[in-house]
Amino acid sequence: MKRWYALAGLFFIAAFSFGQVQRSSAEDGWVTLFDGKNLDHFDKVGDANWRIEDGAVVADRGNGFLVTKETFGDYQIRAEFWVGDDANSGIFIRCTDPQKIDAKTAYEVNIWDDRPGKDYATGAIVNIAKVDPMPKSVGKWNVYEITAKGGTLTVVLNGQQTVEGKDSTHASGRIALQHGLGNKDAAGVVNDKGVVKFRMVEIKKL
Repeated sequence: MKRWYALAGLFFIAAFSFGQVQRSSAEDGWVTLFDGKNLDHFDKVGDANWRIEDGAVVADRGNGFLVTKETFGDYQIRAEFWVGDDANSGIFIRCTDPQKIDAKTAYEVNIWDDRPGKDYATGAIVNIAKVDPMPKSVGKWNVYEITAKGGTLTVVLNGQQTVEGKDSTHASGRIALQHGLGNKDAAGVVNDKGVVKFRMVEIKKL
């Protein structure tokens, strides 16, 4: 009986602590954009086959984005992601044109270990901040923490800062999660496959 009471007490403490963490997150200004249940905060752009499976939003074919309905300026974003070894993905921030998303109309924080130009592969901000050494992200869950404050852009992957870039071209815009085109195969056909998953996406305005 004593053991049962002890286990019950531990369960109560754990539940209470979890609730405290959840409330603390909200009190600290963090807002959940995706929690594994719905895509209410996003619009789909392009033909990627996004769907929700096992608490994650998944795409494995097509070229497209999940684009936030809201525009953001200065903020920190946390996102959990998983990619297969043939996937091309990324998180685009301050997207100025939600219908035409690329490294010219936004800042692209890349998720693409096999990118031909490794300087701007996973962990880099394309055309802004090169990564060296490039971290590996394939086949496991990772956490990106991206901070955009004024003209300073900082990227942290799994607790390690990969780059910090300086650029003031885009002051605000949407956020976009990508399932993109990959390398060409031996026949010259562009790969539009590869599994991309996002599990938790949170944002805190600065």
